[in-house]
Amino acid sequence: MPESPQNRRSSGRTTPGRAPGFLQPSRRATLLAATEPVRAAASAGALALTYPLLRGAPRGEPHGVLVLPGLMASDASTVTLRRWLRGLGYPVVGWELGRNRGPTREITEQLPKLIEQLADRHGGPVSVVGQSLGGIFARRLALRVPRLVRQVISLGSPFGLAGRPADGTPGARAYARYRHLHAVPTTGRGDLRGSLPVPSTAVYSRWDGVVDWRACRQRPGPGAENVGVHASHLGMGHDPAVLWLVADRLAQGADEWRPFTPPARLRLLYTSEDDVTG
Repeated sequence: MPESPQNRRSSGRTTPGRAPGFLQPSRRATLLAATEPVRAAASAGALALTYPLLRGAPRGEPHGVLVLPGLMASDASTVTLRRWLRGLGYPVVGWELGRNRGPTREITEQLPKLIEQLADRHGGPVSVVGQSLGGIFARRLALRVPRLVRQVISLGSPFGLAGRPADGTPGARAYARYRHLHAVPTTGRGDLRGSLPVPSTAVYSRWDGVVDWRACRQRPGPGAENVGVHASHLGMGHDPAVLWLVADRLAQGADEWRPFTPPARLRLLYTSEDDVTG
């Protein structure tokens, strides 16, 4: 007797086109989102274990560094990152604009003024490190005032979705809740995946449980690169691989940009670009 559709669904057979032994994309996304806090805590533990190695991170010429927080986060969320960079000798500051609720009128007006003040104070362009939504703001700053920006480093920033409909991820849903506060529309703002007028490094993680990791990657080119890590979204600001990478990028001379090469002793903390699909 032919097998009924009901029996086929309950027989445990693999649906054609779905690899056995792997979670369905929706289930994987749910699992990653649910485990974000635990995995972020694991990054903090890994930081403590690898700190002796991190003490050998590259150091470059001191220059101003601005660190921007993610959605609904404040400068408190970037304390570890800023403390780390300050210990390497950089004059680093947070944005001092409270919680990041998206592109409100205050933020869109104050950020260009803030980076101009920092560039004047430190005598040259400022490196901008942005986590999640902060990285989108960093890329917009580089387009708006390139003469004031030395380089951009984005950490889990879904700029590939800027100006496009929400993708249903937890990050997109959270952003939509504050849309009524935004002074800048989310559509018609151009494609942020293209080359910036300054060097840029986009950090992403295929284990990101808040945003789609594919949206965190830019089009590679001269002065533009993508670097994969094994961090959670919430843990990027204190993940050992991310801290080393940021130090390495900031240590480069103003006109000496080169692609990132992981140190041999930390190579396993990074994802090979050759393995990236999707």
